[in-house]
Amino acid sequence: MLLNNKVVLVSGVGPGMGQALARIAAAEGASVILAARNQSFLEEVRADIVAKGGKAIAIACDVADEDQCQALAKGAAEWGGRIDGLINSAYYHGDWSVIENSDAADMAKAFDVNCLGALRLSRACIPYLRDGGAVVNVSTMATVRPFGGDHGMEMGYAVAKGALNTLSKYMAVDLGRYGIRVNTCRMGWIHGAPVEGHIQAQVEAGQAREDVLAGITRDIPIGKIPPEDDCARAVLMMVSDYSRVVSGASLDVNGGHWMAP
Repeated sequence: MLLNNKVVLVSGVGPGMGQALARIAAAEGASVILAARNQSFLEEVRADIVAKGGKAIAIACDVADEDQCQALAKGAAEWGGRIDGLINSAYYHGDWSVIENSDAADMAKAFDVNCLGALRLSRACIPYLRDGGAVVNVSTMATVRPFGGDHGMEMGYAVAKGALNTLSKYMAVDLGRYGIRVNTCRMGWIHGAPVEGHIQAQVEAGQAREDVLAGITRDIPIGKIPPEDDCARAVLMMVSDYSRVVSGASLDVNGGHWMAP
């Protein structure tokens, strides 16, 4: 199995990619620490993993809180004995807006969670990641291809994730001396519960489902919305031994969408 005997901490375990990352990591042999603010949802995911024979523990954490990040890292290491992989997938999306109407406070919150949250948790995990650990920062293709238009743009989220991309490279340079690898995965459309909800909302508004899908996939070279589980597997590969000489890289996990004209 891809992650056999590894201890993997996943932040941002919510209804989307976070739970897929946790579930598949466990299926691939990892002992998984599930982290997010919503303890009840974490317990649901943990129970599902354990029911299928996996190993998991749930620890509530807000990555905007330094003390909670420290407690999470310590609790994860005490439970697992070490941390082999950290996946920073916690995020705050923020408002869609145009520059003229942008909210600096909302953008600051996006930066605090999406960039500084990853920094806080990574910093807390350094003692337990030494000598072979790996960090993956989950980012977005919106950092290289702006999303939106006159109705609003995915600006605060993307700007914060752009900062995370840069932070990842500095982390890779600095933490390499401790034997810690750091990489970034830039996600695009992910076909899971959140995107399916978006599709259903458009259908309920009167659009044909096939037209909604065609509009989304028009610029995705592989011709479909990348399935959630496949996206999760790509991210998890970056904490596996298959990528143990890869650090400071950015992996595009979006079906080639970022290249489309």
